[in-house]
Amino acid sequence: MKVYPNLFEKVTALENLLVAWEEFKVGKTSKEDVRRFEFNLEENLFALRDDLVSNRYRHGKYTPFYIRDPKQRLIHKATVRDRVLHHALFRVLSPVFDPTFIVNSFSCRLGKGVHKGVASLKNGLRKVSRNNTRICFALKCDIQKFFQSVDQEILMRVITRKLKDEKVLRLLEQVISSHGLTRERE
Repeated sequence: MKVYPNLFEKVTALENLLVAWEEFKVGKTSKEDVRRFEFNLEENLFALRDDLVSNRYRHGKYTPFYIRDPKQRLIHKATVRDRVLHHALFRVLSPVFDPTFIVNSFSCRLGKGVHKGVASLKNGLRKVSRNNTRICFALKCDIQKFFQSVDQEILMRVITRKLKDEKVLRLLEQVISSHGLTRERE
């Protein structure tokens, strides 16, 4: 198994943080918190990088709000600064972990997404039903409070098998455990 020892420099590189910002802000530029962060973008990105490199970074609190899609769901939104970091981590770690995912996993993956997932489902249904000549079924389900129920120790053990960069592991542990703080506030 290939392991990845030196990723922290890639995560904290200013170029990576800037691209992470550009990817993050798509469709969000009308949001007040995003506009505030962008107003002092250079200062905010340098401060984020400095806090990461000096080990002063601490994940912020989450803001709870409700959405309907179609049922009402409670969502917890991280600060803009934290979400930029999430994107920066994703940009570096996605190439490490994405090849290990099953082919029919479509959520939050580059080159995948909802539309490709629906197309894959259609193809699978057509195949199983032998061109719609036999009845077949598909199950759509949602695991209630999935992210809050993930065993963080097991998750970190899985991540640690691939990553050997202690700084990235500490950072990931902080990001992952930040959801535990959300649970305490509910």
